[in-house]
Amino acid sequence: MKIHQHGEVTAVLGEVSDGGFSMSVYMFYVDGMLIDTGSSRMLEDFKPFFKQVPIEFVSLTHPHEDHTGTAKWLQDERGLPVYIKKEAIPECEVEAQLPSYREKIWGIREPFSPSPYGETMESSHHLYKLIHTPGHEKNHVALYDEEHGRLFSGDLFVHPKPKVMMGDESVPVMIRSIRKVLQLDFQDMFCQHAGYIQDGKLAMRKKLDYLEELSEYVHHLYGRGHTIEEINAELFSKVPMIVYHSSYEYDSKHMIRSILEEAEDEQST
Repeated sequence: MKIHQHGEVTAVLGEVSDGGFSMSVYMFYVDGMLIDTGSSRMLEDFKPFFKQVPIEFVSLTHPHEDHTGTAKWLQDERGLPVYIKKEAIPECEVEAQLPSYREKIWGIREPFSPSPYGETMESSHHLYKLIHTPGHEKNHVALYDEEHGRLFSGDLFVHPKPKVMMGDESVPVMIRSIRKVLQLDFQDMFCQHAGYIQDGKLAMRKKLDYLEELSEYVHHLYGRGHTIEEINAELFSKVPMIVYHSSYEYDSKHMIRSILEEAEDEQST
């Protein structure tokens, strides 16, 4: 566990590994609110922080196990209220069914009982707007502090030029979510995998530009008769380690497919 301070926001980084493959995730604490909880494999390292910091409630950006893995402990042992988008509650109330590599990396995510968000969340001194930002996950939200120009972006950003995504992610949906948050007035961005980004709006704009250019080129190649496999070979010739480690749950082909599928759906309607 590593802790960094950015003004009043405390960034807590947890890292896990399996067979030489490592991943990390951040949670953030500000004004009594904990945003996401890390994974269950991080619990023993996080317990001292959880016990020392005056957490009043937990806000979750989405139900993935690396963001909700210690929620049950925080709810049961600390008696903390936990909030998530209403539509994600049923998924949280049962044990997460995970591919083996995700269970090995992050650990089991036990059931817990969150309450639904309203349109806003309020801590002792701050008000946050809940912005529905699907693309990475259908019930994903970002938390926006308008007064201080801060965005807690969950997994909407992660990287300015992603090369892979999971099969249930969507580039076109992600583009729409990024356009939505770019309408907001913020500079500081707190990403659950990239950490604190001082000029967050510029970073998010760069990701949008990349995804729009990628989409345009994918359509161009497909229009010339190239298959998904051929497009993938041209655009993403270097295969990241996570593709093999995840048995292709993460793959650049998912990005290409999601771009083409939405276009086909629009033509069919």
